[in-house]
Amino acid sequence: MGLLTYLLTLPAAPVRAVTWVAQRVVDQAEEEYYDPAPIWRRLGELEQQLLSGEIDQETFECQEDELIDRLEEIAAFRQQQQQ
Repeated sequence: MGLLTYLLTLPAAPVRAVTWVAQRVVDQAEEEYYDPAPIWRRLGELEQQLLSGEIDQETFECQEDELIDRLEEIAAFRQQQQQ
């Protein structure tokens, strides 16, 4: 029965392979998109720009709010993944 099943499902093998590869690509993309390290790094750079006078307080606060919102999105995604 194993050989018969193998022969009957053989034509679907390329589809399964493509599906597997596509899932690995999606997993990697999600891992990169939901990685908080670049956000934390950008927050540090932003603070340095404020301290050096490259940007004003208003620009800092606006960009900081966007980055913090992004960190909250990442935290919510990770929380959802754990459930």
